Amino acid sequence: MRIYFTFEPRPDLKDPLVAEFPEVDFVFENALSIEELQKADVLVTYGEDLDNDNIQYAKKLKWIFVASAGVEKMPAQAIIDRGIVVSNVRGIHKTPMAESILAHILAIKRALPWMYEQQKKSEWSKKAKQSELRDSTALILGPGAIGSEVGRLLQAFGVKTIGCNRTGKEAVYMDDMVSFDGLLDTLPKADIVISVLPKTIETTHLLKEAHFKAMKNNAIFMNFGRGNLVDENVLIQAIENGEIGHTVLDVFEEEPLAANHPLWTLPNVIVSPHVSSHSARYVERSLEIFKPSLEKWMKGERDLENVMDLSRGY
Repeated sequence: MRIYFTFEPRPDLKDPLVAEFPEVDFVFENALSIEELQKADVLVTYGEDLDNDNIQYAKKLKWIFVASAGVEKMPAQAIIDRGIVVSNVRGIHKTPMAESILAHILAIKRALPWMYEQQKKSEWSKKAKQSELRDSTALILGPGAIGSEVGRLLQAFGVKTIGCNRTGKEAVYMDDMVSFDGLLDTLPKADIVISVLPKTIETTHLLKEAHFKAMKNNAIFMNFGRGNLVDENVLIQAIENGEIGHTVLDVFEEEPLAANHPLWTLPNVIVSPHVSSHSARYVERSLEIFKPSLEKWMKGERDLENVMDLSRGY
C-alpha cells in the first residue's frame, strides 16, 4: 500500500508513524506531485491541492484523509463518482478554536484592545469601558464539536448558552436549542452571537439584514465557521448602522482579505486571518485520528472515524 502525504510532518511525528506501519510505503512531499498521485492508494492532504484537473490522474486512489475540517475546495462530484472514501479530522479544532473564541470575548469584555492602544501612547487612563461576561447569553450557530466546547467554556463563566442548528436537535453544553427557523426570534436575546457553521447550501448567506437588525446593538458578532454565512456588504452595512457592537471575523467570503477591504478599518472590528484553529499540536492530533483509521483500512474495514458525505459538504 502506498500512502502519499502532500505535506511533511515533523520528524518526531513522521518517524513513529513510519515505524508503526512498516508494511506501508509512505511518501512525504510538501506539494502535490502528479507522478506520486498516480501511484497513491491513499492520499493525506489538507484538501486544497486536489482539484478537478489533477484527480483524473489518481487512478488507484481509494481513500482521501483530509487533515482539515472543510472540504469545499475539493472536487466533490469527481470524488463521489469514483466512490473514493473521504474522512477528515473533525473534532481536533475544538480546543484551539474554543480558546481563540473565548480569548476574543474576554478581550472585548475587559477592554484589552483599548488598553493596548493606551500603552502604545504611554497614556495612563482608567476610562476603559469594561463589562462582565457572567450572566450574559451566547447564541452558538453550529453546536457540534467546536460549538459545544465553546458552550462548555462559556457555561463555566456563568453564561447561558443557546444552540442553533438546522433541526433544533439537542446538543451538549447548550441550555436551550433552536432550529434555523427559530433564529430570527432568538437573536434579540443574545449578547454574543457565534457561528462555527460549515459551508453548505443551507448556510450560504443564512444571516440577512433582518438578522442583524434583530441583534442587540451592543452584541458581539463572531464568525469562526465559513465566510459564506453572510454577504459581506450586508455585514458592513450592519456595522456602519450600529446594529451590532463588536465584530470578530476569522473567515471571509474571499481569502486573503484584500488590503483595501473596508473591514480592516471599520470601528470595533477584529480581523483574524483564518488562524483560530492553528496550534503546534495540529498535525499531532490529526495523526491520532489517522492511525486508528489506517489500522481499520488495512484490515479491510471501512467504518472509519469522520467519514464525510461530500454531497452534504460535511
